[in-house]
Amino acid sequence: MKKGLTKTVLVAGAISVAAAFAPISAFAADIPCSTAKLIVPWGAGGGTDVLFRIFAETANKQGAKPQIQVVNMGGQGGNKGAKEARKAKADGCTLFAIHQSALTSNLTGRVDFTWDAFEPVAMLTRTPLIVGANPDVPYNNTTEMVANAKSRPGELLTGGTLGSTSHFFFLLIEDATGTKLKHISYDGTRQRMTALLAKTIEIGEINLASAKKYIQTNELKALGISTKARHPDIPDVATLQEQGIDIVYGTDRGIMLPKGTPKAIVQHYVDVLGKVAKDPAYRKSIEAKGSTVEYIYGDTYAKYFDDTFTKWKAIAKKVGVYKGK
Repeated sequence: MKKGLTKTVLVAGAISVAAAFAPISAFAADIPCSTAKLIVPWGAGGGTDVLFRIFAETANKQGAKPQIQVVNMGGQGGNKGAKEARKAKADGCTLFAIHQSALTSNLTGRVDFTWDAFEPVAMLTRTPLIVGANPDVPYNNTTEMVANAKSRPGELLTGGTLGSTSHFFFLLIEDATGTKLKHISYDGTRQRMTALLAKTIEIGEINLASAKKYIQTNELKALGISTKARHPDIPDVATLQEQGIDIVYGTDRGIMLPKGTPKAIVQHYVDVLGKVAKDPAYRKSIEAKGSTVEYIYGDTYAKYFDDTFTKWKAIAKKVGVYKGK
């Protein structure tokens, strides 16, 4: 935040001493709407929706101008909303909620664009992923699940959004363990959770943001978690690395703007997100959903996506799913 903050204060100081104490970005950003829409490319009730609604509520309480309204636009594994955000006017009135599905959708050939079709603003949260299972399966951890999968190649049913991070997660597990699973497609976390709870599938990627209560009530099993260390909310669940699977993985959520958005508007939202990220109540709410606040912005955020894309492209080629355009 220091770089952007310094630049804004210097510009304001050139106008007047009093103006230097005005809200950050107040002079530079000209956004022609009283309410901006934040496109969340997944349905209501899923982890992504829940976390971005907490963000929008906090920003609005802090007096963000324009105010921010979440608009759910699910479908096509997150790509329907991405396409809509991509073609939106670059005037600051449309924001896009993004995570790594913007990479996997391109790598698996579902869309011909990726993260660099947008202007990066900032990352907000990180959510660890869990290998979840319906309570009737005969295995209780990832080690036992792998043994079960090896005993019946191609039969163990897993649910994910094909071409998205939930699908990619299990491709990584297949590659690391030498297993072959049967993938069933569901369009988003909520549908996948419903399938697990209904025992339609055996396993699926779940996250603490949306599954914590089901784990605590034993309606779902947590076989392993993708963090480096055990999570304090579910300390009895071993990490994948503890179980011999060298995978550390999470869903990193942030916000981008349409390509060509003026730098002053991008900076305005960098400041809005930065203020939210510092809010103690916001951080507490995010942590209550099993996630953490991870605020990186600007060039650092762009580099994160560039580095991740390069790494995952190599993995996609290795496991035979690369169809990048």
